[in-house]
Amino acid sequence: MRVRYTFVVGAATLLWICGAVRAQEPSSASPPPVKLADLLVEAEQNHPAIRAAARLVESKRTRVAQAKALPDPKLSVGWMGNIAPFDVQVGDPSSYRSLSAMQEIPYPGKLALRGQIAAKEADAETWNVEAARRRIRAAVKLAYYELLGVQKTLETEQRDKDLLEKFARIAEEKYKVGKGLQQDVLRAQVEVSRILQRLAITTQRKRTLEARLNSLLLRPLDTPLGPLPAEFSKSGLPYSLEELVQRGVENDPEIRKQQEYIEQGQLAANLARRELYPDLSVGYMYQNRPRMPEMHGFTFTINLPIFSKNKQREAEKEANLTVESIRQTREAIRTELFFKIKEQYLAARTSDELQSLYSKALVPQSALTLESSMAAYQVGSLDFLSLITNFISVLDYETSYYEELARYQQALARLEELTGIELDGASSSVPEARKP
Repeated sequence: MRVRYTFVVGAATLLWICGAVRAQEPSSASPPPVKLADLLVEAEQNHPAIRAAARLVESKRTRVAQAKALPDPKLSVGWMGNIAPFDVQVGDPSSYRSLSAMQEIPYPGKLALRGQIAAKEADAETWNVEAARRRIRAAVKLAYYELLGVQKTLETEQRDKDLLEKFARIAEEKYKVGKGLQQDVLRAQVEVSRILQRLAITTQRKRTLEARLNSLLLRPLDTPLGPLPAEFSKSGLPYSLEELVQRGVENDPEIRKQQEYIEQGQLAANLARRELYPDLSVGYMYQNRPRMPEMHGFTFTINLPIFSKNKQREAEKEANLTVESIRQTREAIRTELFFKIKEQYLAARTSDELQSLYSKALVPQSALTLESSMAAYQVGSLDFLSLITNFISVLDYETSYYEELARYQQALARLEELTGIELDGASSSVPEARKP
């Protein structure tokens, strides 16, 4: 339900002061309001955190081919004879010049496992892209919704400053004709100064939030943001806490990344077991012997894993312990995620209830009280202090309404970051970064 203070107090003020209606003509040349969806697209396309995470994934992908490649062959040249390079002793059958090459061939399956391990590391980094994307989107939304709330608060304070200044002039006129007190005039001036102070603080908050949005969009900090939407619409929350928790566990980038690391650890354990099988090295040698027949030779070499108890078996144990450690880390992340989702869910529900309380009870009731106070002060049956107190109450309740509306939308933005569910309808044309 919309806040009714503007209409109630506005109508009462017009009846009390002049009984006339001032119409404001909208500017036909006004630029279109800033759309949140456009800001999200710009942030996702330009923010270096997302691009850095994506480049790291590309970097990790290049390791797959490296891990699956055969070891480099070895080529060697040498001689046996005199100390001078390639100088042999003529007639000595043991003197020769040689050229040899050797290629190591790992046991079947080892290279494939190493490639799969490298691929799993790249898959894990992919979820960092999604995490960065969600983080930047949430930061944009948090700043945007707070800015909307601050803009509405600024409009309310500016409108109420004008009304308060009229109160001050009326108190001064009553004092001049002997129907008012000097303390009423002084109190009115103090309250005008206080609302000017509030306006200065709110204006500073607005400029800070605009700079924050510009920084997220990679714009110069003093770039004009443009007009904000006139209406601050409220999004719904159609999911239960249980549904949000379920979706959060399914979509959480950190949990998915830990799952990739678990699978990588299992592959590492398989590789450690396969290291018990020997690798084969194949070599060829050519010998040049002056005045004697040339010789050719082949060698076949395997490594003997006789120290497997201290090497391969320990490597397998290390991989299994690492997998168990990652499982426990994943459970710790899951537990923390449950708490964060519930925290933001309760924050959204509380803000929703407070908005309803402000819009349906506190603001309308305090506005009616102020209207009655204005009429009573006009006929001299109410002191100016009570009128100002009622005025401040209306101002505080209305600004609190917009603050709670901003907090509600911010809680939804944080829930989006935690669950991956779009809750406010500000969809982006940039596709979500998902694991290939």
